[in-house]
Amino acid sequence: MPASLVRLKVTLDHVEPTVMRRVVVPFRIKLHRLHEVLQAAMGWTNSHLYEFRIRDVGFGLPDQDWGDGPLDARKTSLLAAIEDIGAKSFKYLYDFGDGWTHSIKIERTFPVIGLAEPMLLEAIGRCPPEDIGGPWGYQEFREALADPAHERHAEFVEWWGGKDYDPDQANFAELNKAVDDLAAKWDRKSRRKI
Repeated sequence: MPASLVRLKVTLDHVEPTVMRRVVVPFRIKLHRLHEVLQAAMGWTNSHLYEFRIRDVGFGLPDQDWGDGPLDARKTSLLAAIEDIGAKSFKYLYDFGDGWTHSIKIERTFPVIGLAEPMLLEAIGRCPPEDIGGPWGYQEFREALADPAHERHAEFVEWWGGKDYDPDQANFAELNKAVDDLAAKWDRKSRRKI
């Protein structure tokens, strides 16, 4: 298959309001790098383990101590995983303690014209804060911040640092810069290898 790009729609499951990103990546991107793109595009901090679930096959960072675990995401490209398994959508799990699940749909593939770098096309909704307790903790966090009479309001205001939190507002410029910086970092590393 000639070099191609793929547009992915990434939706964070079980949260309101909707948190969704559209990204374009090279179809031959290694899954560990796709993880990094998703971290940057979503606004996560890359502080926890992850796994891609494509049908019943898991890809992540294998743990030598456990033996059983996901296949090595550093050795598998998105294209190879999709072709081998034959899926048009898959799951991305992040932070097994909080249990964030993302649904990823392959929307379109197209030939490479110009640079084949990851791009953020669209960002809807703000990503929840790290370590908030998953979708249910995030719901309580939003409710507590919005209601000064909520029993945990003061606790969450202090934990969040007193800053405003608008779940509807994704900072596209900041997220886009994070994706661009990631692509630039990879480009610098590949030039050093030459």
